[in-house]
Parts: sequence; structure tokens; C-alpha cells
Amino acid sequence: MAKKIKDPGFGYNSRKNIKGIVNKDGSSNVIHINKKFNLDDMYTFFIELSWWKFFLLIIVGYTFLNIVFGFIYMAIGIEEITPSRGNFIDDFLNGFFFSAQTLTTVGYGGIAPQGVTANLIAAFEAMIGLLSFSFITGLLYGRFSRAKAAIHFSENLILRDFKEHRAIMFRLMNSRKTVMIEPEITVTLSINEKNLEGEYKREFYRLKLERDKIMYLPTVWTIVHEIDEKSPLFKYSDEEILNLEAKLYALIQYHEESFGQKVYQITSYDFQQLKSAVKYKRSFHFNEEGYTVLDHEKINEVEEMV
Repeated sequence: MAKKIKDPGFGYNSRKNIKGIVNKDGSSNVIHINKKFNLDDMYTFFIELSWWKFFLLIIVGYTFLNIVFGFIYMAIGIEEITPSRGNFIDDFLNGFFFSAQTLTTVGYGGIAPQGVTANLIAAFEAMIGLLSFSFITGLLYGRFSRAKAAIHFSENLILRDFKEHRAIMFRLMNSRKTVMIEPEITVTLSINEKNLEGEYKREFYRLKLERDKIMYLPTVWTIVHEIDEKSPLFKYSDEEILNLEAKLYALIQYHEESFGQKVYQITSYDFQQLKSAVKYKRSFHFNEEGYTVLDHEKINEVEEMV
């Protein structure tokens, strides 16, 4: 008899075709509303931002600051830093480029503040520049030094015959060249079904795996849940499993050599990704020198059962 577990934080209430709470890449799929802004959240925001968005934000912020101070120098009189060229565009560009030199503390010397007002503004801008680049440097260090798992999960689940029963499987590998030390995985099954009152409810089960912990992983690990008498999926036929509104949530933890500490990664699978009567292709082989060659592109490849 399959043993249910308590709600892991997803909630029992449900509806038909409900979306998963965790995305395939492990990010949250929860929409937050009425959330109060907290300055402490800024660090998390910038750390979690993708690299291209992070650098785009820096470029946009840097350009915006220079435009603002360029207009300020125009407002106090461009003659405060350099003789006027007689037209708006040239004078603004002089203010813009002087702002860029001040903000970055480069100071080529071609343009210099003359009056007290211009010197005060330039001094204030230089302080903003020092604080901004210190902040950016700290964020860059935090992004590079943050311990993060780099696990490549297969895109599909498979349902196939296994020993005397059937089994659901997916597999994973390390995207880095390091060896995963003591990886351990927990898989939770969420089944969405209509009860006698016509309401949709979710039930949760922690799946028993063929192996949920190994000593180290240099290549590929196939995660196997055998559908035996104790499995919550035992009562369903293959066709019913393929049409089941269910999701798998997998949490893996291991010691990452690159950072010298334990890291975590989560992923999810929808049963719509389930393929039946297939098996995974071998994703590694041995070359002529006897070395093990791991092909990362083959983690998703399957073939028909024979």
C-alpha cells in the first residue's frame, strides 16, 4: 500500500490542468502579489539575474547616470566645465563625456570643472561612481563565488518494463567535469485527481527509489522508481499513467568540489513528458586509449524496447 505524505508546501487544493509550482530549471513558478519591497531583496535580485540581463542593467544604468549629469552640466552652464560649441548637441556631448570621465574617475584632463558649482556636482558624481563600481564589484564576486549545482537532467521521463514490474525513470549528469561526491536525491510524486464531491485535490507521495544515494557520480545516474505493490502508481495501467495529471519533484544534493561545500538543485517533471516502451541509450563509451568518454548530448536519447 502506497503511503501518503503531508503537503510539502504545495497545498492540497487544486484544479484541472494546474501548473507546477517548480519549473524544469528549478525556479519557482509562484506569482507573488502585494509583496512589500525590501532592500535586503536587492542582493538576491541581482545575484539571481541572468548574466545578459545583469550586464544590460549595468550598461543602461551607467548610460542613464551620464545622461542625467550631462543635462545637469548643461543646466548650470556648459561654460563651467568647457567653452560652449554654440549648439545643443555638441555641448550636451561634452557634458555627457565629462560625466563619464568623472563617474569612472578617469579624468583625461581635456575638460575640467571651473566654478564652485561644477566642482561640487563633479565631486558628488565621483562619490556616486565609487559607490556604484564598488557595489558592482561586490555583485560580480558574489555571482562568481556563489555555490551552485550544475546538474543536467534528462528532458523526458520514461515508463518501461523493469524486472518483474514496471518502472518510471529519468537520468542526470554533472554539467561540470568535477565528480559529484555523495549525491542524494529525493523524489516526490504529486497526483491531481477529482474526489467524490467533484473537487480536485492533490495527494503527495515520497517515491521509493532503486537507489537514492551513491558515493560518487562521474558519469550518468538513472533514477529508477519501481512500480511494485507499494508504489502509488501500481493501481494504474500504462495508459492511465500516461494520461495521469501528475508531476514529479526531484531534489538532489551533493558535495561540489569546485566550491568545497554541499549544493542543491531541484527540478520537476510533468507526466505529459512521459514516454513508454522505450529505454535510454548509452551515453558514454570507451575510446582506444581506454578513457571513458561521456557524451552530454545523449542524455535525452531513447530507443525502442526489444
